[in-house]
Amino acid sequence: MGRAGKIAAHVFLAFLALLVGQVLAAGYDTARPGLLTHAGLYALSALLVELLFQLERAPWRFVAASDLLRILRSATLTALTFSLLAYVILPDLDGGGRTILAALVVQTGLLAALRVGRRALHEGVLVDALVRLRPAPASPALPRLLIVGQAAQAEAFLRAPDGLAQRYAVVGVLTPEARETGDEIRGVCVLGAIGQFDGVMNQLREGGLSPAAVLFLAEGPLSAFGAERLGRLKSEGVRLLRRQGVVEMGEGPTSGALREISLEELLSRAPVRLDPAPVQALVSGRRVLVTGAGGSIGSELCRQIAASGAAHLTLVDASEANLFLIDREIAEAWPQLPRREALCDVRDADRVTRLMAAEQPDIVFHAAALKQVPMVENHPCEGVRTNVLGTRNVASAAKAAGAAHFALISTDKAVAPASVMGATKRAAEALARQFGGGGKMRVGVVRFGNVLGSAGSVVPVFRHQIARGGPVTLTDAEVERYFMTIPEAVSLVLRAVAQSATDAAPPAGVLTLEMGEPVKIIDLARRMIELQGLVPGKDIEIRITGLRPGEKLTEALVDVNETAAPKCDGVVEATPIVPPPRIEDAVLASLETAALAGDEFGVRTQLFALVERLRATTADTARV
Repeated sequence: MGRAGKIAAHVFLAFLALLVGQVLAAGYDTARPGLLTHAGLYALSALLVELLFQLERAPWRFVAASDLLRILRSATLTALTFSLLAYVILPDLDGGGRTILAALVVQTGLLAALRVGRRALHEGVLVDALVRLRPAPASPALPRLLIVGQAAQAEAFLRAPDGLAQRYAVVGVLTPEARETGDEIRGVCVLGAIGQFDGVMNQLREGGLSPAAVLFLAEGPLSAFGAERLGRLKSEGVRLLRRQGVVEMGEGPTSGALREISLEELLSRAPVRLDPAPVQALVSGRRVLVTGAGGSIGSELCRQIAASGAAHLTLVDASEANLFLIDREIAEAWPQLPRREALCDVRDADRVTRLMAAEQPDIVFHAAALKQVPMVENHPCEGVRTNVLGTRNVASAAKAAGAAHFALISTDKAVAPASVMGATKRAAEALARQFGGGGKMRVGVVRFGNVLGSAGSVVPVFRHQIARGGPVTLTDAEVERYFMTIPEAVSLVLRAVAQSATDAAPPAGVLTLEMGEPVKIIDLARRMIELQGLVPGKDIEIRITGLRPGEKLTEALVDVNETAAPKCDGVVEATPIVPPPRIEDAVLASLETAALAGDEFGVRTQLFALVERLRATTADTARV
């Protein structure tokens, strides 16, 4: 309802209230002189008050309707009970039904007033609400905050019991609806629509109320605001805040706190929103082991698994520093969660076997891998030892320890691999799935593309290059990659594994994540430069260096020998047209011998020959 409609409703109710009041007080004599005149004068008074103080600016929908309805129900039941008792005990009640009706109305009003007064007293706004007729000016002692989001989200933030809103002087709200301009939300004015952001910011600056921070309550990415605009705000010292992360698997201990928006969120697309119930059903009450727990993906796996109610968490990593950091974080955030940190290299088969036997995990997430394409290209033997032989060690030990589920984290570079890293991951996919047959352990392989902000990814590299003044280097202007944030990627991984675990039949193929549209790396570089308040090509140079060995212009998630079909929200299953051949022990032993001997040529030759057989589109080709 618009403001004019609200005013009309208020005036009409005032007119009706006077009529009802006189009827209740003086009986049903409608011929009473001056009845309508008094009612009209009362309505006129209400109109003057509305126009002067604009009481209709407070949206009706934020009144606690459930409380008022409960009060009305209680008063009505009281009136009905009294009517029955009075009919039996005191049949000559003066006024009859009118008295009971008046009592119901008065009781409802008093009960409502009692609760509203108690809440106002508790929130410390009772005197302020009775005396102040206009929104209070922003307190100069507090940092000023501008809220951007739905009106309902802003109202929930302003009334939240955590006291976050009281730490700021909220100068206004921007909502998606232009018709809400001028409304008041708990004393804070709606200054305009989100599309009027620049104009509102200019007005606040001119009025000496320039905000020190902007709180974005809306879902999804901030790309609609434009990288240049957000970069200008950051260069002016305006903090960009959010209340929660992009993807939340559970209510962590600090999930309600305001935090600085990360660069990865500013670059990301709208995340896939998932129901956490299937993941909680998979993890809750189970013993879970994560390899590569200190890495970008592994650490986020640990966080979301801890938030989903695991019975025990084992964190495995070969890096002492990374393992120490994630172990300390989990200990601080979920102190009640039983856990163990294990410094272990997945290439050490005996150590992995002993660890699995001791921990007896129900679910194993294998995220440990060498992932940097140029690095693995220069060290193919190390890539095979970690990505291929390490996967064999972990999967074999998990099966021997009686694990129910084994999940391998793979990559889009395993599709039509042109690099050693991609080839090792393609071999690891096939090798892991071999351990899923002939036993109780279910094996799932989850394949996805780049994640924003992961260790060694393009985003931290560009951030470092921009910080030192450029140039920003990229290999080719046409290079495209799929991107998603780390929390979203991990939530989809967990969702995919949970979905696979509930299926009666074993997985038919590799699970891939829907990653939206690919992004040109040069466009990513330009946006990152703009987000620092700089101009690409002027303040920061963008330099093309040429493709590196093993690098492709584009990546895919489904290979030529696979067919794709939707599995669940955000997950697609890529099923081989022809079942891939089994990797024989002799083939693996030969590859291992070459890797241990440091025979890089032999490793490359054997590895890519194996991958060609795995990618075969006919049974005859697979047997070659």
